[in-house]
Amino acid sequence: MSAATAPLDRGRAQSIARAFAPAHPLGNRWDYHYARIKLASDPLYPGVCEALRGSTAPLLDLGCGLGLLAHALRAEGITLPYRGVDVDARKIARARRAAQRGGLQDASFEVVDLRREYPQHRGSVALLDVLQFIPPDAQARTLDAAVAMLTPGARLVIRTGLADGSRRARVTRAVDVVSRAVGWMVSGPTRYPEPDALRARFEAAGLHATFTPLYGRTPFNNWRIVATRPG
Repeated sequence: MSAATAPLDRGRAQSIARAFAPAHPLGNRWDYHYARIKLASDPLYPGVCEALRGSTAPLLDLGCGLGLLAHALRAEGITLPYRGVDVDARKIARARRAAQRGGLQDASFEVVDLRREYPQHRGSVALLDVLQFIPPDAQARTLDAAVAMLTPGARLVIRTGLADGSRRARVTRAVDVVSRAVGWMVSGPTRYPEPDALRARFEAAGLHATFTPLYGRTPFNNWRIVATRPG
């Protein structure tokens, strides 16, 4: 397994997760355990860090959740300005608290409903596990908005399941549906992007795109897509 598809080592995951621990010993430890397990099992964060390494363009993380990407970037010594937005106000409040506890510099979080508006931004953009949770027309608008934000040399980094008919694709949809049912996700999956359609969209926008499997040891049909505008 390459460094890009391996999750963080347990020691580093544990260190980051401490920022999500409750202030009181008897407080709710859900975010702490979620962060620790997610970071130590999902190759998402090393994969995104690899994609962004060497860039100094400000990063907008669309659908940032608890802001784990910001912590992973800083742990890897990647200090580009970070701004995370998410529709879930409760997660944003907890992301702000964890960022403060973790001592993150140049990182901010805001509540934004991407179904209604897009933040003003110029630089790189991350769309991690977002596209499948918004309707197809909103997927197209979100991709167009993200592409328009890219500056020369900046990077659009996407992690998404793909509609390729595989067994992994079926497993991914089932887990996403369960995540919505238990209340972890605000919305359930709508339609997963088709790889050929994504390639055509990026080519039409003049971007160079690479598609890399980001399964790791998970059963999910997750892919990392990096689209760049020539500098």
